[in-house]
Amino acid sequence: MERERRRKKQVALLCLGAALGVTGLIFWFVGRPMLQFVSQPELFRDWVDGHGVFGRLAFLGMMMFQVFVAIIPGEPLEIGAGYAFGVLEGTALCLLATTLASGVIFLIVKKYGMKFVTLFVAEEKIRSLKFLQNARRLEFIVFLLFFIPGTPKDVLTYMVGLTPMKLRVWLLITTVARIPSVVTSTIGGDALGTQEYLFAVIVFVATAAVSGLGVLLYRAIRCRHQRREQGERDV
Repeated sequence: MERERRRKKQVALLCLGAALGVTGLIFWFVGRPMLQFVSQPELFRDWVDGHGVFGRLAFLGMMMFQVFVAIIPGEPLEIGAGYAFGVLEGTALCLLATTLASGVIFLIVKKYGMKFVTLFVAEEKIRSLKFLQNARRLEFIVFLLFFIPGTPKDVLTYMVGLTPMKLRVWLLITTVARIPSVVTSTIGGDALGTQEYLFAVIVFVATAAVSGLGVLLYRAIRCRHQRREQGERDV
């Protein structure tokens, strides 16, 4: 029995290592060039203008891919959307892509559970987010974490599927709560596109400051729940 348990653990670790390796390769060969392309705003806007509807569909695919591969940062894509499409259309495209990807991830996690989550999220990170199992305050906690800039929203997206939350509630939360962080990025990108550089700098500095506060608040929430959980175990 002990040997069988050890063998299963080794297989699980090998699968996790392989999944992390594949994720790293995807980021290096697909995610990194994608971010480099979007971070060249003039070329990106010219490409979008030259491809019409296809350019918008391609951006939706890029944004959805970024949500699936959680290690790829979303901010460069959101800034590129503001530069290429303007604030309103850029925000709409970003929210549509993140909502679609979040819904697909939610449904897959509901079907396959932890086996699927560990392909994209390390087990240590999963353990640190156990406070999401608080069913009584789940919706409030998830909305707060997605509303605060700087929190690991794409990692949290995988975790929500492991909770009792309903799909319709999740789609509403992930769409509405993401609006502030997406809007600030697209406003900054649009300001760069219209050469309002001072305003763009102000937006990015303010966003960075708020994101820093958001990270501190997120860590405080996580540590509080971990201390509470440790106290309950000690009792």
